[in-house]
This record gives sequence, C-alpha cells and structure tokens, in this order.
Amino acid sequence: MDAAFMAGGALYPLDQIVRTEPEWLGVWRQRLALKCAMAAVRLAGRIEDETALRDAWLLRRPGDDPGPSGQILSAWKRLASRSTALDVKSLEAVADLLGIRWDDALASLPDTFDDLRLGGAAAPLAAAGVIARTVSVRTDAEMLGWWLADLLLADKLRWPVPVPLMMSQRFSPVFRGEANRGRIRPGEEEFERAVCLALVQAAAEASRLATDIARRAERLAVVTPKLRAKGAGDAIRLLLSEDAVSGTLQTARLSRFASRRLFERLQQLDAVRELSGRPTFRIYGL
Repeated sequence: MDAAFMAGGALYPLDQIVRTEPEWLGVWRQRLALKCAMAAVRLAGRIEDETALRDAWLLRRPGDDPGPSGQILSAWKRLASRSTALDVKSLEAVADLLGIRWDDALASLPDTFDDLRLGGAAAPLAAAGVIARTVSVRTDAEMLGWWLADLLLADKLRWPVPVPLMMSQRFSPVFRGEANRGRIRPGEEEFERAVCLALVQAAAEASRLATDIARRAERLAVVTPKLRAKGAGDAIRLLLSEDAVSGTLQTARLSRFASRRLFERLQQLDAVRELSGRPTFRIYGL
C-alpha cells in the first residue's frame, strides 16, 4: 500500500477528534506538544526529560526565563494553541525560542510554506517537503522544519489549530536506512516514505493518548459536583486545557492552600494524577 495513503488513513481518527471538539482537546494537544518538545530537546543535544521540562515551565515565577529547554517547550506549546497562519515575524519568534539564529535565508520560509500549502501534494508529502526545504536553506534549522511540518499538516487538513505530531518521531526507527546506511535525512530519496510511516506511528500514539485522556476527563466530570472549593472551576478548566497544573495554583478565587487541598481531594477521587513524584512542589494532570 502507498505510504502516503497509509498516512492519510491513519490521520482520519485524529481528524474526527479535532472536528468533534471534545472538552479535553486542549490537554491532548498540550500533552502531544510536550512529547514533541522532548524529542526537540534531544535534537538540540540537551538531556532534560519530561519531568524536567514540566518543572522548567510550571515552577518558574511569572516573567522568568524557563531556560533553553523550557523555551523549546514553549515553541511547541505555542504550536498547539495557535492558528495555521504564518508570516516572517511569527516564524522569527519561533526560531528565537528554538535557539536558531535568524537570517534572510530563514525569512524565505513563509513563501516556501505558502507554495507547499497551495500545491497539490498530499498533506504528509507536503509536511516532508517543508522539512527538506528548511534543511536545504539552513542545515542547523532542522528543528524549525519539524515545527513547520505540523503547521502545514494542519493547514492541509483544515484543522483550526495544529496537533503536534511530527517532531515526536524524529528518532523513530523508520528513519534508519537499509544495510546500516545511517539515518535517512531530509531531502534524501526515502525521506518522504519515512515521514509517511512516521505519521502512521504518531497518529496511532496520539489516538491511544486521546482514549486515555477521554477516560480521565470523564472521571473528572463525574467527581466535579462533589468539589466544594469556590475556585474549583478554574482548576478544572486548566486541567482540561493544559498538560499539567501546579499544585500551588493561585487564581482570584483559589488560594495556594485551597488549591493544594483541592488537588489532593481530586487525587483521592482518582480524577487526577500527581506527575512529579515529589512530596513538595507537586504537579497534577489528567
């Protein structure tokens, strides 16, 4: 079976999720963004894992720099909460988050993006094309190419907001060449096929994650009427829209003390998980 056709079929369940717009769509996208950021951090030669990335993002004070890896996470979080429109200014901001030096060569990428967006290539092939074109412009900008691939994929599929998928597969075995030839690189003969197979894998993983989050969101909805905290609704909305929430969340209606008690109660009711594994500075999520 043609690899592009297989990828298109694998994306169909995700298309149904996006168009149904379940209340947990935000947390699903953001959890996928974290997964992509982990692969991007590895590509950047850094070692932060899932816990370290969450800490960099959630435990900083407002306005603090989350550090290089936290900035990379920020780029994928931004992808998971924006439209598919692209211009030079917005792309330069993303490049800065990814630690990629901006120049006139990268400034040409929005035009490349538009050419591929308006072209007749299937969405998976267009995604492979934008990665290859980015690397041909600047070999050190590969990470930006993977970011653009999900943006282009969403545009092709007419999704209002991208679903982070591609970067998570950057180190997948599908990019290993035959006969120990090394990794299949953007622009090489087998790269398009490898991208299509990677999308099949990414879509399957995203579908399994959606099933798990939907089950957890259903449990959260069941226990919500039992909550007495006045600001519980603020925490619930964040749990449904973000990958994770600080256990000392403060809002206009929820103090740090009340927040801590609320999350402990939700954990007792099996409605949230504690994600840090620590007795202090705890982090919660579906």
